[in-house]
Amino acid sequence: MTELPDRVAGDARTSDFGWDLLTDLTDIGNRMAGSTGERRGAERVVEAFEAAGLRNAGLDEFEIPGWWRGESSLSVSGAVERHHEDSHEVIALPGTPSGEVTAPLVDVGDGTDEEFAAAGDTLEGAVAMASSRTPESRDRWIHRMEKYVAASERGAVGFVFRNHIEGALPPTGEIGYHNRPGPIPAVGVSKEVGDRLARLAEAADADGLAEGDGPTVSLDVDCRNEPTTSVNAVAEVGPDTDEAVYLTAHVDAHDVSDGANDNGAGSALVAEVGRLLATVEGDLDTRVRLVTFGSEEIGLWGAYHAAETTPREEIACVVNLDGACSSRTLRVGTNGFDGMRAVFEDVADTFDAPITTSETISPHGDQWAFVQEGIPAVMASTTSDQSGRGWGHTHADTLDKLDSRDLREVATLVAAAVYRFATGETEPEHRSRESIRDAIDEGYVEELKTGGRWPYEE
Repeated sequence: MTELPDRVAGDARTSDFGWDLLTDLTDIGNRMAGSTGERRGAERVVEAFEAAGLRNAGLDEFEIPGWWRGESSLSVSGAVERHHEDSHEVIALPGTPSGEVTAPLVDVGDGTDEEFAAAGDTLEGAVAMASSRTPESRDRWIHRMEKYVAASERGAVGFVFRNHIEGALPPTGEIGYHNRPGPIPAVGVSKEVGDRLARLAEAADADGLAEGDGPTVSLDVDCRNEPTTSVNAVAEVGPDTDEAVYLTAHVDAHDVSDGANDNGAGSALVAEVGRLLATVEGDLDTRVRLVTFGSEEIGLWGAYHAAETTPREEIACVVNLDGACSSRTLRVGTNGFDGMRAVFEDVADTFDAPITTSETISPHGDQWAFVQEGIPAVMASTTSDQSGRGWGHTHADTLDKLDSRDLREVATLVAAAVYRFATGETEPEHRSRESIRDAIDEGYVEELKTGGRWPYEE
């Protein structure tokens, strides 16, 4: 069994290289897809690649549907009148169109199919509100985009996405995906604003008020939807083989956030693992291609660009890092690729490190652009005590929430796993597109079709 040399593991656990890069990325601030900040982040990653001694470091540009935020507000009238326009209360959701609507508020709880069905005809001409929470009883995460589309399809004229995490943190997140812009104005509101709106709606129901006598919500959303460009940062280490092991992350982050854990940490880890592998480059039998994708948050555009412009047979496997610095417990979504799962579990055992795995084929994360084609690909993250996304996609995803020791531990484990993949220890088996298609959970099939990302012919 080929093990990462002790000196490299020791280097990983004493290095400041990755943490320094992460700090610089968070200090950039807005790294929204297509923005100047996203390009600055990618350029900083290229600088790190070059400093690490990696070759062919540079940028790969591609086109995306851009979105720029303007001012947004939410007003409520009825028994209580309030106006919200500050960014700690209400923000537009990327992919929303501009628009103004005034309509009765209908609270659909967590936005499950059952709750939408129970709302029935009351959603016609209403503003629908759904929580960011997914009930523990569900066997998969319900994406905000699904709740948004469900509201629109049932006749809602506006959508409010309320956070279930306290702290005056309105959530952001794409709702258009590959169907930009979406059909109705959409905003995210903090838990505190959302709880008030839910209380007012519940009180109106309890009082038996006639339709139209409950709380009325006015949304005013200003934004811009226009084509633009994004970039991937790329580099290589190891022998010049046709086939490559891919180590990836995404460098973009939502404009309201520093994007520390989601996903500055992933980009920093890609560069740090690249640096570590460069110190044992002579051991590698297969080229390792390092990529930090642009535009993950708005529909995996950078990953799709890479997958569509690279022959399938040139990709041995993909290790994608996303949200991998919230703890030292590695979580690996294996998408059913057992050979890759076995490597990560064995590495964790070697280092006496905790690990959790999931076999579910998930379309969330850049690895999906490769998984859909049958290319072995996993997403590595870390576990968190917080419910759902936690601080992700809010103003609070900042450097102070993270620990450099966690970053070093994850770098050690990922470097050890990629080292094995690149030294011929394991050759993950590719699958057919049909076998992947047939193994996807029905709920995810619906989500992919709803978001315009279903890659298979009917």
